[in-house]
This record gives sequence, structure tokens and C-alpha cells, in this order.
Amino acid sequence: MSSMKRQTTVSSQQEGISSQPVETHPFEPFLPEGCRLLMLGSFPPSEKRWSMRFYYPNFTNDMWRIFGLCFFNDKHRFVDATAKSFRLEPIKAFLTTCGIGLYDTATAVRRLKNTASDKDLEVVQPTDLQAMVRKLPQLTDIVTTGQKATDVLCLCFGIAEQPKVGGFVTFSFEQRSLRLWRMPSSSRAYPMKVERKAEFYDVMFKKVIGQTEQA
Repeated sequence: MSSMKRQTTVSSQQEGISSQPVETHPFEPFLPEGCRLLMLGSFPPSEKRWSMRFYYPNFTNDMWRIFGLCFFNDKHRFVDATAKSFRLEPIKAFLTTCGIGLYDTATAVRRLKNTASDKDLEVVQPTDLQAMVRKLPQLTDIVTTGQKATDVLCLCFGIAEQPKVGGFVTFSFEQRSLRLWRMPSSSRAYPMKVERKAEFYDVMFKKVIGQTEQA
């Protein structure tokens, strides 16, 4: 391929990327009073994939089944099978009771392909995570649920060594000691059964929240 053709190809690829529309985050951060655990993904899927207007809205995403398994030994606890959705109000009430907050590591992205995959997201505007943490004085632990979210957070806080999946690292921020946990993605594209994913999350929840299984 000639130099001119290579330059034309690269230029066309760059134009294709820059021509993709920028999406801003559709949800406000969910930060209950006394939030001690902050769970961060990358960015919500496109609206056509939503089954509800809240985090992890894709009905094939297993996050709320993982919560059901960890806390109630019932993966259908927060599932509305008839509507092919999730039970939003019980989810919010439960998160509030436990002091679990939710948001994402990007507030604006471009989708490079028509998929819900993290690898096809270009982060245009990362979330100001430092400002968010400052507003959460009782926060002790942060969870990332994917590689892109982990990369963005580690860059924000200058964390040199990322935790392994299922593990955590401790880091300091403005004289506070915090733990960063790396959990397996709740997407079904991540090759692991939901029950096995729940085992990883259960260890983390027990460490942060205390006894998980409830009546």
C-alpha cells in the first residue's frame, strides 16, 4: 500500500470515529445517605437495550440476579419475569438500606460500533471521581465491574497496580484509605456462569457490608 493510500485510510478511520455522536450519561448518580460502597461500571448500554431506567438495565445483564443470589439466595429476587424487566423500587430500597451507590466512570462517550461492549466505547469525558469521593465521607470501598471502568478509575487516582478479578488493592486519597475491588463483569459476554460470578461478589459484599444472606 502506498504512503498516500495509508494516510487516506487512517484519515478515513479517524473521520469515522469522530463522526460518531457523543452520548451523555442518561442517569444521575445513585448515592444514598451514608454510602459506604460505590459500584462503578463504564457507561449504560444504548436505550434500545433497556428494560428499566436505572443502572444495569439490560435484561440479559446479570447484576441484579447476582444481588439476588448474594443477599437472598434467589437469583430471581429482583427479576420481573413477566415484564422481562427488574423490580426497580425494591432494588432502590435495598441499595439505600445497604448504603450502596451506583454510577459509571464516564459521563460522555462515543460508541465506535453498534454494540454494548466496553471495548467499543471511546471515553470522551471521564467522571470526576475525585469530586464524587469527596462528597461521600463514609465511603470505604469502590467496586469496578469491567476493565474499562478499572482503567479509568486507576488513572484518576494514580493506582499503579490493578487488583485481580475477585480481589482488591488499597489506595490513599487525601488522607483516606480506600479499597478498590475488581469484580467480574455482570455482562453475559463475560465467560462465567452467574452463580460463579456471585461467589466473587459475595466475598466482597461480606467484607464491606457484613453478613449477606437475608430472610
